[in-house]
Amino acid sequence: MTIFKTALFCAALICATTAFAQTDINLGAISADPNAPVEITADSLSIDQATGTAIFIGNVVFGQGDLRLNAARVQVIYSDASGDISRLSASGGVTFVTATEAAEALTADYNLDTGTLELAGDVLLTQGASAISSDTMRVNLSDGSAQMYGRVRTIFNQGNN
Repeated sequence: MTIFKTALFCAALICATTAFAQTDINLGAISADPNAPVEITADSLSIDQATGTAIFIGNVVFGQGDLRLNAARVQVIYSDASGDISRLSASGGVTFVTATEAAEALTADYNLDTGTLELAGDVLLTQGASAISSDTMRVNLSDGSAQMYGRVRTIFNQGNN
């Protein structure tokens, strides 16, 4: 009987740990068209034709439709086949903003081919007066869904708060 109780306790503990480890959220208005025009502004630009990359440094602003991403440094990786932007990696005070949400993190990786954005390191998402923090957030920009991983902390402001 003791073994059964121990096994039951361990199973409950594993389920509780999983609940803390991942939180699914709906970002509603977030969507991105990977075929929409891309605009990038920065203080400086370095291009490496051999590797198919461009590095934007200083007050970088990436825009695509309603999506805005700001960072100190953004590396853009181009597709070998089409020459279009395939992926970008941002670092240094990354902020991601849409009409209704804002998020900040240490780094971000936006894959235009799959329409996914991953924010990592001290992630903070605000939706109106509510906030969620975690270690990592993965966003599917085609359907507005997201998952937050790591230790998740949520503050829900209700009513007029």
